[in-house]
This record gives sequence, structure tokens and C-alpha cells, in this order.
Amino acid sequence: MNRLAAIVATAVVAGGAFAQAAGTDPLAGLRGPTPIEQESRPAPLPKPVNDDVRRARSYPAQPPVIPHQIDNYQLDLRFNKCMDCHGRSRTQESQAPMVSVTHYQDRDGNIRQEISPRRYFCTACHVPQNDARLPVKNTFQDFYEVRPQPLATPARGSRK
Repeated sequence: MNRLAAIVATAVVAGGAFAQAAGTDPLAGLRGPTPIEQESRPAPLPKPVNDDVRRARSYPAQPPVIPHQIDNYQLDLRFNKCMDCHGRSRTQESQAPMVSVTHYQDRDGNIRQEISPRRYFCTACHVPQNDARLPVKNTFQDFYEVRPQPLATPARGSRK
């Protein structure tokens, strides 16, 4: 057992020395370079986008994003503020897009008069946007932007 403890201790010390040599602190985590005894300063919250411009969807069946602020919207068991504009009876006056008819269907596919309880909490799928800087480069390509590769043609005389 003492031999195992010595091996583990050696690995811990070697790992710490490697991290120090590499210039990274394995215990820093999200705090960054702030010493543990000091309070770190969080980055400022990004500003919400509030331009009401519909965004293109990135993939089929993607829920649309919310192009406006929803701060202080009541969205609980008693009331859904989103339906003030996006409900079927309100879109004419609000000019907001109506929620999909699928939001009015129950599990069995029956159309209901009111929004289905399983689609009631909008922010479970739909998210507001903000002006945050992307933490990593986005290399996503839309399905229609991907160019098909030509098929390899077999050499003459070869059989497949």
C-alpha cells in the first residue's frame, strides 16, 4: 500500500510541476489568474438584442430565437406573457408571428383551444439573443451551403 501512495504522490507532484512549466494553474478554473484569497471580477453581462429582426434558422426544426427582450415577462403556471402577442387571437393586432399549430396539439395530436401544457414554457426551447462575443470560432455550415463532392469514377477496365 505504501508503494501505491508513493506512486500517486509522485504523479501529483509531477502533474503540478508540468502545469507550472506550461504556465497554467490547474486550480485556477473560471477564476483565471485571481488569487484565491481575492474576489474575482465577473465579466459584464452582454446586452440583450432588441431589434425584432427574425433570424435565419441554422438547421431544420430549430426553434426560432427570441429577437427581443423578455426581462420581467411573467411565464409561470398562472400566466404566459408571450401569448399576449404570439397567441392565435392576438397576432393581427401585434403583428408578431403566431406560434406553430404544433403548440396547440396534445400528445395524441388533438388540436386544443389553448396552448398545450407541454409547449407552455416558451424558454425551454426558444432563447433570447445577446451581443456576446463567441467564445470559439463558429465553423457551422448550413445544409444548403455544403457543396456535394463529385463521386469518384472507377478506372477503365476495373470491375466493382
